[in-house]
Amino acid sequence: MRRQKIEDRSKKIRGGWFSTLLVLVLLLSFGTMPVSAQSIGDVQMDEANLYAMTKQMGQFIRRFNYEEDQFGNKINPKDPAYRNKQKRQQSMSILFDQETYGNQPDLQQYFIEDVTANDSTYMTFLGGRWYSEVSATFKYNGKEVNLIMILGVEKEGLGSKWVLNNIYFSEFNKLFPTGDLTEKEKHFLHPMSHELDFMNIYKIFKEPEVAEYYASRSFEPNYLTLFFYEIKKGHLVFQHVDSVKFHVFQIKDWYFEVSWFNRNSSNAGWLISNLIYIPEKDKKDLLKFYEP
Repeated sequence: MRRQKIEDRSKKIRGGWFSTLLVLVLLLSFGTMPVSAQSIGDVQMDEANLYAMTKQMGQFIRRFNYEEDQFGNKINPKDPAYRNKQKRQQSMSILFDQETYGNQPDLQQYFIEDVTANDSTYMTFLGGRWYSEVSATFKYNGKEVNLIMILGVEKEGLGSKWVLNNIYFSEFNKLFPTGDLTEKEKHFLHPMSHELDFMNIYKIFKEPEVAEYYASRSFEPNYLTLFFYEIKKGHLVFQHVDSVKFHVFQIKDWYFEVSWFNRNSSNAGWLISNLIYIPEKDKKDLLKFYEP
């Protein structure tokens, strides 16, 4: 009953669906931090705001689990405060972009209540189902283009590493447009083609723009393979990273984005920028884009 209430209310509040997944934000790096103030980009930050700021994604995870407090103090696992439910409820709001969720307090509160309802809803670095979206500038055949790389965390020996899972590049999508079913049905090789030594196979190559229509119905273009091919051929040349954000599917029945907010405020750094209630059964199709 409680979860149904959360789902019903969140549907009314969120208004949209998943259209904002590819909205990009600027990634900034950090230098050494003086005690009195720190310049983050063009923002001069005072000491109190600097400590409150969620400066790293690892810090976001610790604060989400309440393994670190809002002042940046790590909590010893033997301390009663470690992952304390009440303290976690009280502090989790600092991880939201309040310029957005200050106007949507119900959704934020439902999420916090649901996440802290039991002792197993925590984020883990190696827990899977969280991904980094890296927007970068490349040169493609001499022209500057934007390309989005999706990375995931993979175990490696006793440690871990980030690996490329998928690519979004408009030029690749143009090569494999979504065809109309009726149009696809016009392109096929007759089942008796083998009796004619496949003399009609020329049809596949007569219209190269729809050559994939002759593939098995299970065929799906692998953009990551195309990406590596174009890099190896020298057609696609990396220039620089433009922005980074994170997509988190780890929490049961929820999805949220974590983006960077550069401002002189205690509500700054890596914060939840988009929150959507998504039952687990509905995540399957969405995860196809993020998982290899």
